[in-house]
Amino acid sequence: MSILKFDNVYKGFGEGTQLTTVLKGIDLEVAEGEFLVILGFSGTGKTTLINLMAGLETPSFGEVTFKGKPIEGPGPERGVIFQSYSLMPWLTVEGNVRLALDSVFPSMPAKEKSEKVAHYVKMVGLSHAATRRPAELSGGMRQRVNVARALAMNPEVLLLDEPLSALDALTRANLADEIEAIWQADRKTCVLITNDVDEAIVLADRIVTLNPDGTLGAEFKVTIPRPRERSAMNHDDTFKRLRAEVTNYLMDVGIEAKPEGSRILPDIQPKHTHDANLPSAVADAQKGLIDQRYLSFEQLHKIYPTPKGPLTVVEDFNLKLDRGEFISLIGHSGCGKSTVLTMVAGLNDISKGVIKLDGYDVQGADPERAVVFQSPNLFPWLSARENVAIGVDKVYPKASQAERQDVVDYYLERVGLGDAMNKSASEMSNGMKQRVGIARAFALSPKLLLLDEPFGMLDSLTRWELQEVLMEVWSRTKVTAICVTHDVDEAILLADRVVMMTNGPQATIGKIVNVDLPRPRTRKALLEHPDYYLYREQVLDFLEEYEHGATGKSEKTAKATPDAKKKEAA
Repeated sequence: MSILKFDNVYKGFGEGTQLTTVLKGIDLEVAEGEFLVILGFSGTGKTTLINLMAGLETPSFGEVTFKGKPIEGPGPERGVIFQSYSLMPWLTVEGNVRLALDSVFPSMPAKEKSEKVAHYVKMVGLSHAATRRPAELSGGMRQRVNVARALAMNPEVLLLDEPLSALDALTRANLADEIEAIWQADRKTCVLITNDVDEAIVLADRIVTLNPDGTLGAEFKVTIPRPRERSAMNHDDTFKRLRAEVTNYLMDVGIEAKPEGSRILPDIQPKHTHDANLPSAVADAQKGLIDQRYLSFEQLHKIYPTPKGPLTVVEDFNLKLDRGEFISLIGHSGCGKSTVLTMVAGLNDISKGVIKLDGYDVQGADPERAVVFQSPNLFPWLSARENVAIGVDKVYPKASQAERQDVVDYYLERVGLGDAMNKSASEMSNGMKQRVGIARAFALSPKLLLLDEPFGMLDSLTRWELQEVLMEVWSRTKVTAICVTHDVDEAILLADRVVMMTNGPQATIGKIVNVDLPRPRTRKALLEHPDYYLYREQVLDFLEEYEHGATGKSEKTAKATPDAKKKEAA
């Protein structure tokens, strides 16, 4: 029996020539007790769809019904959990949950209310923090309060609008597991909006996709038995097959091929090309050595002074990279990944040890080491062209204005912004801004490309698209690169080696995995490669071992693959 139903629903915003139709011809039924996941790219109308279920929006055409009756506004039978926390900052955890009970059950006796508040606070694991206010809670804890508050209203349907997207990967996974456990205990009907394929498969009975044009896409039934333990999924053939099917469908409908562009990169040298200043005999003699030890971290330490004495954040970090190698640096939050990256960027002083690039000690920031941060830090009043040109003008002082402009335009075309070069940064989406950041970094012709969680602020599907963009541009330049990430699939997709760090303080390299997968790589090809899930298992096993705060260099994690150990010691 269906509890929610959409009958040929259209939803638009604006009028006349300004009308934008977000949803088109939606026919959808949600069965009572079902866990339905709506999956799609940002901007496909997922939030509008759930707002129609919640009664926060009304259809422009068609009808949305709850138990056969038209939805005419919000109701306590439909509890909503949003991406933002929306907590009252002056109330405690208990106070925020009680607020929901006061509004829905005003005549409920005070004692019963207190018992229910305690019950739901305990259910989400916050009994120990019941008297804290939101400012004293982490992001994951605040979202747990949201879950408790929605459950306290005792809704028949729980509507979840990307409630986990603002959380770090570990907190997100733990809270998703808790939501599933709550759903199984009460068998409420759940509708979850997400852009994370793995999250969808782990939680859903059924996945419905939304196409970029606002129509319903393919539907996937999830038949994997519950409970679905995340690490076990890496060995589950049904999970692998479904993951590939959903991923391929979304990439086919959501990531359109970008025009190649006809611009040719001019043959000009950046000022930081050291080889041009060396006698040919010296350059020839050093070439093999530099190629094999192009970047080296030797006995690297980062130590901060504290009132309680020196705090060693990174300890004895040793790594050597060949010219043109791509390394992914992965580990739990606080393990020192970004600290290592900022030291090699010259933005953070080295406490002990040395970093050498192309035979020179790294000292201070320099355009030869280009950095792409999580936020691209563009000048909002400048266009894409102007933002990229700032660095190019400094790196190519001897080039003509026309040649410098060709460099700018070439890389903007490569990242898919050929039609938006003159658009100001203030008018761009987060995904477009990050494209500009990538173009700006490559346009500097750096000796080393440093990426600090460059796609961390983007939704999963936009991240896929920009990973493809990054790999395409990197394949042309073969620049030596290090990418800090917490995303296991991203780490494997991009890298020649995945370098895993132990938890901090005193974080160091715990394990190195050589990724011997063919290039050029695509996400589709990787999902079909027989060795992909073996690499994934090695990284996941390492992260799972350190998930609960382990800091020791255990026998298991200290063992890098034989090839990796030889390479590191080279």
